[in-house]
Amino acid sequence: MAKKTILVVDDEQSIRDMLTLALELNGYDCLLAENASEANDLIVNKRPDLVLLDWMMPGISGIELARRLRRDSNTKSIPVIMITAKSAQSNKIDGLETGVDDYVTKPFSTMELLARIKTVLRRSQQGDHEHTLFYKGLVLDPLAHRVSANGNAINLGPTEYRLLHFFMSHPERVFSREQLLDNVWGADVYIDNRTVDVHIRRLRKALSAYRLDQLIQTVRGAGYRFSKELN
Repeated sequence: MAKKTILVVDDEQSIRDMLTLALELNGYDCLLAENASEANDLIVNKRPDLVLLDWMMPGISGIELARRLRRDSNTKSIPVIMITAKSAQSNKIDGLETGVDDYVTKPFSTMELLARIKTVLRRSQQGDHEHTLFYKGLVLDPLAHRVSANGNAINLGPTEYRLLHFFMSHPERVFSREQLLDNVWGADVYIDNRTVDVHIRRLRKALSAYRLDQLIQTVRGAGYRFSKELN
C-alpha cells in the first residue's frame, strides 16, 4: 500500500520537526511549510492526502487558508486538521465552520493526533464504491463525489458530505448526536457533541437554496432524522 503524504503547516520549526519525526516513524511521508503561501503551492502541486494546519501564522492565517481550500473545487475534498492554541469553545466552532475535519488544541498528545489522522484519512476514503443515492430531487453520487438538487450542483464541505451520505443511506431513522459522531466522525474521535449541531446547520444552509433543508429534521430530546415527511 502506498504511503500517505501529510503536509505539516506551522511557523514554528520545533513543531514541524516534532510532527515530522512522529509521522515518519508511523509510516507517513511528510511535506513541510512554514506559512500559508508555501502550503498553498504544495497543496496545488503535490496533492497531499491530509493537511495539518496551524491556525495562527504570520501573514495569511491558517483559518483563512482553510476557507480558501474549501471554496476551491480542486482542493475542497482534501482533509484538514486544524492545530491551534485557541481552546475556547467559540474558537472551535469558528474552526469547524470553515469546514475543517478536526480540531486539535496545543499542547496535544502525539498519540491522540495520530489516532485522529488515521480516523480522518479512513473517513475520506469511505464511500468510493457505493451506489448513487436519490431522495426527493436530491442526488448524491459517491463515485463522482458530487451532490445535486434537480440537476443543480450543491457544494458541500467534506464533513457535510459525509453527514448527508449517512443520512441518505439511513432515511427516516432518528440518530442521537453520539450516534452521528460515531458513524460520521468515528468512534475514536474525541470532540464535543455540539460539533454535530455546527455541521447540521451548515448542511441545512447548503440545502436551503433548493428548499430541501426541511429534510434534516430535529427530533426534540432524541437527535436528528432525514425524512421527506414534515414534522
